[in-house]
Amino acid sequence: MKDVLLGIDKSEDRATELAKTVVDLFEEEALRVHLLHDFVDNPEGASVTQVGAIRRAEEILEENGVEIKLHEGSGHPADSIIDTAERLDVAAICVAGRKRSATGKLLFGSVSQEVILGTERPVLVCSTGDGE
Repeated sequence: MKDVLLGIDKSEDRATELAKTVVDLFEEEALRVHLLHDFVDNPEGASVTQVGAIRRAEEILEENGVEIKLHEGSGHPADSIIDTAERLDVAAICVAGRKRSATGKLLFGSVSQEVILGTERPVLVCSTGDGE
């Protein structure tokens, strides 16, 4: 069985693309998908099950018979994704990319870029094509 980690932010569109892509790419293999949402700031004490994007990805994966495990992190998203991937010893990491200007990348960084550069594991970057 292959274990794959999906780093899910708040965007249901990006979560949908990640889930559909993983189902398409690994359709011939036994698959367990770990859905991770990182709470950078969580003053209300929300749970990963309350995140709409997590619920959307979970729905798509369940419809396709994929085993799912839910995880939540806190702090910097890239660190949380990398640390979780290491702890779970996943075969691959999937994150959603988005189009950003060079200035935006410089000022705010890129979680996808940090994950790619911070791990030796294969990283799949998906895009919704909407520029978000």
